[in-house]
Amino acid sequence: MRLVLLLMVLLSSSVSATVLKIATEYPDGNAVLKELREAGERIATATDQRVTLKFYPGGVMGDGRSVQRKIRIGQLQGAFIHSGALAATYPDSQVLNAPLLFRDFSEVDAVRQQFDAELVQGFRDSGWITFGLVEGGFAYAMTNEPVDDLQTLREQKLWLPANDPFSAKIAKAFNINPIALNISDVLTALQTGAINALVAPPVGAITLQWYSRVDYLTDAPFMYTYGLIALSERALQPLSEDDLAVVTQELTQATESLDALARTDNRKAFEALTSLGLTITSLDDEARRQIEAEAGEAIDVLIDSGEFDRGLYQRITDLLNQVRQSP
Repeated sequence: MRLVLLLMVLLSSSVSATVLKIATEYPDGNAVLKELREAGERIATATDQRVTLKFYPGGVMGDGRSVQRKIRIGQLQGAFIHSGALAATYPDSQVLNAPLLFRDFSEVDAVRQQFDAELVQGFRDSGWITFGLVEGGFAYAMTNEPVDDLQTLREQKLWLPANDPFSAKIAKAFNINPIALNISDVLTALQTGAINALVAPPVGAITLQWYSRVDYLTDAPFMYTYGLIALSERALQPLSEDDLAVVTQELTQATESLDALARTDNRKAFEALTSLGLTITSLDDEARRQIEAEAGEAIDVLIDSGEFDRGLYQRITDLLNQVRQSP
């Protein structure tokens, strides 16, 4: 009888235990993985091991498309992923990535304060449970010659991430003919001259050593980037209300920590690029007006092709105009 009861207890424990398998392209040992693993340890402790997190770092589960396919079939339950990767199910996730939308971080803060909750709800309505936005930082044009207008940028051999339809549409809207490569191939392509320009956040350029093969950075934020911890809504359904509350609390806390860390790291990385040999160039007022006007035309093309909602974009730009006009 005791043996039967023991087996029933063990069976009950094994059935109720949930392992959330989460993929990310961040390498093991990175600060992002450290924060996520610590959150996972807190979740396991608080739920008496009923919920545990297992991470697959370094892109071993493939790109965003492969990861989502594995989530759909249950091989994975979620990912720490860039926002654009989820655009197929939630196109409006890309609205903050609109080219030249922001001029500085104060504008980002004003918009995110008002719109973060709406975006998180949009992800939820699309089947993704997220816990806030994690800043990726501004992506800047980095080149081997000074770039102070779009025509000069068009003349470069510019890298574009492979399997990134949104970036491809942005390039097309700007009449740029990029060279699509996987991230792992970028450094080699820079070394051989297959490409001589890229658009990336400073942290990424330093981490992946891309900075060593370019000479100039144009100080005009081309695009704002962000990521998320995104879990399949279906994967969380077996959790009890109490366990789900623990997961939500800990991953929300981790998201907030990573968001703040990214802002600090990107500012430091931008400053570090000058000491690493890059020359920072700026746009004059006329060049900025011209490139922003062309960006507006490109954004119209993106909206007309269904990349994000015009009304949502208009509400964001209305807020930005208020911010820019305030003393």
